[in-house]
Amino acid sequence: MVLILSAMGDLSTYLEALTNAPSVEALWRLHSAKLAEFGFDRLLYGFTRYRSGTSLGDPQDWVVLTNLPANYIEPFINDGLYFHGPMLKWALENSGACSWRWMEQHAAVFTPSERKVVEFNRRMGVTAGYTVSFRSISARSKGGVALIARPGMTQDAVEQVWVRHGTEILVMNNVAHLKLLTLPYSGTRHLTKRQREVLEWVGDGKTTQDIAILLGLTAATVEKHLRLARDALDVETTAQAVLKAAFYNQMFVLES
Repeated sequence: MVLILSAMGDLSTYLEALTNAPSVEALWRLHSAKLAEFGFDRLLYGFTRYRSGTSLGDPQDWVVLTNLPANYIEPFINDGLYFHGPMLKWALENSGACSWRWMEQHAAVFTPSERKVVEFNRRMGVTAGYTVSFRSISARSKGGVALIARPGMTQDAVEQVWVRHGTEILVMNNVAHLKLLTLPYSGTRHLTKRQREVLEWVGDGKTTQDIAILLGLTAATVEKHLRLARDALDVETTAQAVLKAAFYNQMFVLES
C-alpha cells in the first residue's frame, strides 16, 4: 500500500508540473526527461488537423515534437518514410497503446515499403518501444507518440516496464497531449506580434479600415501585415489564416 501511494504521489506531482507548463518547449523538456526515466529516451510526437482520406496533410502543418536526431527525422518525415510506417498505420486505425511486438506478429503481411521502414528503423537503432494513439473526436485530426526505448533495450525489457508502469505512462502521455493542444505552437508557421494582432481583429469581425483606426496604421499597412500573415501560414485567404493561427493557438495569446 505504501508503494502504491508513493507511486501515485509521484504521478500527481508530475501531472501538476505538466499541466502548469507555460510553453510547448517547457512541457517537452519535462515530458522527455520523465519518459527517459522509464527507458524511453527518444520520443516522436505528431498531431494534425488536416487529415483527409489517406492524406495527413502537409507535414509543415503538423505539430511535430521529437528528440530524435536530424539524420532520422529528415528521411522519415521529409522523404515520406512515415507514410509507410507500420506503427503509424496502426495508430491511424486505433486508439490506445500498442507494443512494437505487434510488428513481429504482422511482419509476414508487410508490403515492401513497410519492410523498408522497418529496416531503416533497425539501422537507426529504433527497434523497441510502444506507440500511443490518442483518441480523436474529429475525422480531420489525429495525434500519436512513439515511445522509443534506449539503444540496447530489448522489447522484452520494454514489456516488463509496461507491465509495471504502463497505466501511468499512458496517463502521462494523454495529459501531455491534451495540454499541448492548448499551448501556442509556432513550428514553421511563425507569426510576428503585429501579424497576430491584425488577425485577432479580423477574428473579432473588424474590417481593414476598422483595424487601421484601432492600431493607428494606414489601411495599406494593415493589408501588408495580413498578406505577410497569409504567407507565413501558407494560406490563400485571411479567413484561412485566422483558422490556422487559431489551430496553432497563436491567437489572443498572453504575452510572457
